[in-house]
Parts: sequence; structure tokens; C-alpha cells
Amino acid sequence: MKLIGTIIGACLLASTSLAAKLPTTSVRGEYLEARTADVYTGPCFANGEVGQTGKLAVMGWHIEKGSWQGVNLDGLSVMGVLRASNTLGDFASAPYPVKSVIIVDQKATPEQQIALKEFAQRMAGNLLADVVRVEIEPMTFNLKDNSIHSMTASLTAGQLAKISTRPLTPNDQVCHNEGVWYQPLAKVDHAMAAYTTGNSFNGNELGENWNYPEKRGSFVASFNYQD
Repeated sequence: MKLIGTIIGACLLASTSLAAKLPTTSVRGEYLEARTADVYTGPCFANGEVGQTGKLAVMGWHIEKGSWQGVNLDGLSVMGVLRASNTLGDFASAPYPVKSVIIVDQKATPEQQIALKEFAQRMAGNLLADVVRVEIEPMTFNLKDNSIHSMTASLTAGQLAKISTRPLTPNDQVCHNEGVWYQPLAKVDHAMAAYTTGNSFNGNELGENWNYPEKRGSFVASFNYQD
């Protein structure tokens, strides 16, 4: 019996040691998104834009705390830039093929840069599957009052890409029957539509660059991903 107890104890110790060495994934923070179509709108505006615009988007994650597959990502940011074939979020037509650029934080180590890219692709799914280039840029994230409820936020990647938002106001309504027409492009929690004050991409990799502010086309959200 003593021998059996010793064997079981050794197995439990080995199992605990192995579990401690397994990569861990638990990441939380804030998410911003800006599109070239209104996401907060009424049917008349949405139907007028579908198929005509909304094929471009900039999305970004600022990681407050967490690790991806055991790689610490505290305080780092990553962005994805999309050029789709159809209006993103259209219920009738898929947006594919979608070309994308991923921008990783200049502060990140090479190992963290790989983890940031993998994290963004997991959160955005197939929208970031066809990556034509990975860029490294200095990232700056700002969130007013440290709360997503303020909806005044920004994420910039050097001179390459920018998202900035402010809260929607009654003056932003046109038809007065507006609502959230599209959902965020990535996996998030507590998403709120916001007004776009900045939505730009200045690269050449997607065959198009843009500067598209002054839209009801953004989301501010939080995320808490565990695997």
C-alpha cells in the first residue's frame, strides 16, 4: 500500500508540474473599430451604403493585462487593417476575399510580436486570415476617464493607421429611428457604437489608402478572452 501511495503521489506531482508548464492564454483590454460605413444608422441609410461603401476598416486591441500562449502582452497593442470585397457585415453578401495588414507594437519583443499577430487573428477570425504584410509601428492608446463608457478613445500606429472616436449625441441622428445596424467585426464584450473622428490608413499594401472621419461608424468595446 505504501508503494502504491508513493506511485500515486509521484504521478500527481508530475501532472501538476506538467500543467504548470503548459502555455496559458488569458487576455483582457479594450477594442476599437472604425469602418467606412455607418454602424449606427437607419434602414434607409444602411440600404443606400450597402455594396457601395463599408469595405474598409481599421480595428485595434489594447491589452491591459494577459498572456497569449504563455507570452506576456501587458500594455501592448495590435491593429488590423482590412480591405474587403463587399460591405463588411452585409447580411446578403460575404465580404471575401479580404486582404489585410497587421500592425504590431514597436515596444514588443520578436516573441511578443508573433503572439500579438496570432491573438489578433484569433479575435478577428477569417477577416485577418489573408495577411499581405506585418508592420511594426509605435503604438499610442488613449481612453478618456479610463472607461469604455466614455467612448472617447484613440489608437494610432505611427503615421500608418489611426482610429479615434467620441460618443454619439442626439445631433448625430438624421432619421431618428437609428440603431446598431452592424455588429463588431471581432469577438468583444460590452460593445457600444461611437462616432468616428479618425479612420485612416496610409500604407500601400492594400492598393488603397484612406482618411474617412465623420461617420457613425465605430465601436468601442472591452474584451476578455480565455482559452
